[in-house]
Amino acid sequence: MAIPAPQGRLQIAGERQSGQDVRTQNVTAVSAIANIVKTSLGPVGLDKMLVDDIGDVTVTNDGATILKLLEVQHPAAKILVELADLQDQEVGDGTTSVVILAAELLKRANDLVRCKIHPTSIISGYRLAMRESVKFIDEVMAIKTDKLGSDVLLAAAKTSMGSKIVGVEGDFFGKLVVDAIKAVETTDQNGKLRYPVKAINILKASGRSALESKLIKGYAINCQRAAQGMPSRVSPARVACLDMNLQKARLAMGVQVLVTDPKELEAIRQRELDITKERIQKILDAGANVVLTTKGIDDMTLKYFVEAGVLAVRRVPKDDLKRIAKATGGQVVLTLADMDGNETFDASTLGSAEEVVETRVADDAMVGVMGVGFISDRGGVRL
Repeated sequence: MAIPAPQGRLQIAGERQSGQDVRTQNVTAVSAIANIVKTSLGPVGLDKMLVDDIGDVTVTNDGATILKLLEVQHPAAKILVELADLQDQEVGDGTTSVVILAAELLKRANDLVRCKIHPTSIISGYRLAMRESVKFIDEVMAIKTDKLGSDVLLAAAKTSMGSKIVGVEGDFFGKLVVDAIKAVETTDQNGKLRYPVKAINILKASGRSALESKLIKGYAINCQRAAQGMPSRVSPARVACLDMNLQKARLAMGVQVLVTDPKELEAIRQRELDITKERIQKILDAGANVVLTTKGIDDMTLKYFVEAGVLAVRRVPKDDLKRIAKATGGQVVLTLADMDGNETFDASTLGSAEEVVETRVADDAMVGVMGVGFISDRGGVRL
């Protein structure tokens, strides 16, 4: 039998509060967050110095960074912090603006509630205003990106980076960003231009100047050759993208083999090695001279690649492998098994690139897939 909770109290050591006092507290907390970041808005915004518990000092005027470093306890204020973080992830700019705008909307809504207007009516009014605002922006203010010149795009990029650490070199990084986003220009089925930001991979290397950053016409990953005996440059490249293990084949869990003769045990071990060798040979016979896999490659397997003069890379991040497969026109192969129960490797799953090269940038090694074959209708090369 359920025992009803006492009036005005929660069952788990809590107390319920409602009414105008709670709404006022929420607005006060949200306004306090907005006031912190308000003075950092705009090109002449002030920097904030934040010191944490262990004494680390951070100086910034980026709204998302400021809010991340604040220890916010109030539930309504936490929502604003999450809102700024989401804005930073989805758009990359406007974190301070969205916090100030949300706080002002809540403040005005609280004034309307005091005028005996129901909160549901206020929310409906805000949603109607949002739809009308979006409609007005689309019809009157929005300009298609293909009609904008490079100068406008460069100015927009510099403005977005104004509050970031690279804002000091806005001209250099602004041009870098504009060139990168133009390089991934594609056209969808409806004929509309699309600029997939996720198609751009950003690699970080320490030990060199930020002004030595550069844009490459290809796709690069923070990996290196699996063995030093492999070639560091392969041109032209036929790329095999594998999501499978290239280590010595082992019996599956739960499978037992009873051996009475020691010679049979040695034959089993040799067969395990031969299975992997046959798989690799099928990949090589298809014409692959570059092998990328998300799993491991053991030392015994590396020997076959080195002898064949193939550049192999292991532990490639799965997201990067999918992008490389799409960029080169290949496919990610999960298994060599076919419908007949045999193992085959289809040459049509191989991707093509002008060259695959391993280079060293500062202290880190990098493998670049250059001259990829994924070209859009307008000639944009996906990085």
